[in-house]
Amino acid sequence: MRTLQFGGNFTLRTGLGFVDLLAEIAGGGTYEQLLPHCIWIELYGARCLCLDLDMLIHTKRAAGRPKDFEAIAELDVLRERRANQGQPPAKSDVTG
Repeated sequence: MRTLQFGGNFTLRTGLGFVDLLAEIAGGGTYEQLLPHCIWIELYGARCLCLDLDMLIHTKRAAGRPKDFEAIAELDVLRERRANQGQPPAKSDVTG
């Protein structure tokens, strides 16, 4: 428990893969600052609060790690496909 009290960022290994728990995200800020940029999605039968596509791309750019730049390329393709299909960008909906 002490680790959780004094730590900020953790990566947990789960049966579904790795999950990052972050106290603060580069280029985005704290949970409270990021909340307006979040959407509810369903993953494996559980509702999860996640960054919307635009903020996810923004924070990955701010982090500037090679693995983030690889993800940005894929996320940009996803955003472009949505735009070409006439879908509006996902809106934040934190009221769930």
